[in-house]
Amino acid sequence: MSAATNGAPGGEQCAGDRARPARLRALDVLRGATIAGMILVNNPGSWGHIYAPLKHAAWHGCTPTDLVFPFFLFMVGVSIPLALGRRVDAADGARSAAVPKVLRRGVVLFALGLLLAGFPTFDLEKIRIMGVLQRIAVCYVGASLLFLFTSARTQGLVALVCLLGYWPLLVLTPVPGGGAPDIATQGEHIAGWVDRAVLGAHTWGGKVYDPEGLLSTIPALGTALLGVFVGALLRRQRSLLAVTRTLALAGTALTLVGWLWGQVFPINKPLWTSSYAVFTGGLAMLALAGCIALFDLGADSRGKRALARPFVVFGVNAITVFVGSGLLGRCLGRLWKLDDGRTVQQTFYAWLQANLHLSPIQASLCYALVWVSAWYIALEVLYRRNIVIRV
Repeated sequence: MSAATNGAPGGEQCAGDRARPARLRALDVLRGATIAGMILVNNPGSWGHIYAPLKHAAWHGCTPTDLVFPFFLFMVGVSIPLALGRRVDAADGARSAAVPKVLRRGVVLFALGLLLAGFPTFDLEKIRIMGVLQRIAVCYVGASLLFLFTSARTQGLVALVCLLGYWPLLVLTPVPGGGAPDIATQGEHIAGWVDRAVLGAHTWGGKVYDPEGLLSTIPALGTALLGVFVGALLRRQRSLLAVTRTLALAGTALTLVGWLWGQVFPINKPLWTSSYAVFTGGLAMLALAGCIALFDLGADSRGKRALARPFVVFGVNAITVFVGSGLLGRCLGRLWKLDDGRTVQQTFYAWLQANLHLSPIQASLCYALVWVSAWYIALEVLYRRNIVIRV
């Protein structure tokens, strides 16, 4: 990781149909909204008291919380043509020049994921190998190398193979020693079997499958590649209005296709089913189209900048706040205890109930909102000093 200073970290410039900004504000807004949502749902005051929209679906289905990770992975894909394209241009078209950067970033992301998984005990016998940052690392490296060394046609074929091939792999492949697959259960399918066979005790919580497991990373790569296609479109298309229209049409089509596919291959986040990848990818395109229309099309204004500011602040230091929030959350919720034996988190959660007269579920949400707000203040300090901590 490195800290860098940028003259205009938000890239906040006026953008219309004919003039493209150096950096689209919408990209940082959507990335920032996604990461803010991620730390909101990851840090309730009590895991036993959470409003339904802030929970993952029990198994099949999709809640607002289930959109957070695929939206972020989609944005990782969008950034690949924009960032690597500039690096290749600077190297006079030498695509191999970008490979060390890609591999280094992938290794750092994976290592940060292991840090979060192990902290604070670092029990090497049970440490979770896969996770959110680990999946991002694998998909980032895979999508980046495909972008650098294959054509758009090949990338499209790979995405189709990932999504279409995963379907029969999951619903038709017998489970060794277990018989016919059953994706209505958490472990009776080939994805769960592979996680147990390869990862063993290193799966999520020692369970029968890992929600960021090995086989389910295949369609997750498809999600990242959907972002790559959008990033390539943004890179070559000079008209933001045309881009917005294309994203709106494609996003609507993919959302509908994913929903229809989900009637026969259920939408499922832990398994990252192909229908889930297509459905959430379509919604991510629609969200990006909306952000471009709101923040980058037409004349700039103080109101636009004020509305975008909190999300941009989160967006430019997204990985920093994800890792920092994870580490600090474990300190407050596990390590740091008061004289009465309660953790800092438990104490503050009880204080919210007693002093603000909140119900347990209200206090739990209030704790999460305070958490997000406190991180915003910290990130605002970095933003005002033009500090972006890069991975």
